[in-house]
Amino acid sequence: MDVAAGLRRQDKDGTLCENCVLDTARHAPAWAANEMPYVSLAEALAAALDAREHETGLHSKRVACHTMVLAKRFSDDAITLRQVYWGALLHDIGKIGTPDAILLKQGPLTPEEWKIMQQHPEIGRQILAGVPHLAQAAEIVLCHEERFDGSGYPQGLAGEAIPLWARLFAVIDTLDAMTSDRFYRKGQSFDNAKAEIRRMSGTQFDPVAVAAFLTEEPTLRKMVALKCADVPPQAEMLPSEKSLPISLQR
Repeated sequence: MDVAAGLRRQDKDGTLCENCVLDTARHAPAWAANEMPYVSLAEALAAALDAREHETGLHSKRVACHTMVLAKRFSDDAITLRQVYWGALLHDIGKIGTPDAILLKQGPLTPEEWKIMQQHPEIGRQILAGVPHLAQAAEIVLCHEERFDGSGYPQGLAGEAIPLWARLFAVIDTLDAMTSDRFYRKGQSFDNAKAEIRRMSGTQFDPVAVAAFLTEEPTLRKMVALKCADVPPQAEMLPSEKSLPISLQR
């Protein structure tokens, strides 16, 4: 994947690329002019992480913008919403510390390898904890693999012990995973993803987050439909996906 081209490109017919759509959708926080270089750098880093793991399109930026749709139902504080955006955008930054031999392994992970894979939320938290103004974002990164019923990782948190913003992100991450094309399968319909999210309410997902998702369905449905098809999927199924239900596939 040409990461730079994926960040800024228009189709030949003038149709806006996915990144352009996300930039103009007005769901991301309003940034001050002096913040834009940092925003661009962070988004480029997230795109590079997506490319390493062979994610399709702009997965990280997309889930950040979609998470903001839900987050705005719970807060209108600009500082908080910026933290939510950063946390969602950089949710997988800890995979920088995951060896390629594990992250991109084609076969099933051994128990030892799975333990290493499960360290990426904590590694991500440690990376962002060194940035003074990203403390809340770091907590989202740490908790983005937790499940409402306590069966997630790395801490096995349950219910409201999981930060609200991470609970909202979990719904959006599954929505994007299910509706995105992969090398080994076509993305499913929004309705299929919606049915799975509703089915997992109270187990994988916070019912409050699911209710917010259902309320914002018209907006999210349009945003999912606007995914660009001009970035071809290039990935084979990753090890952690092969044994998981589709709602948990990344």
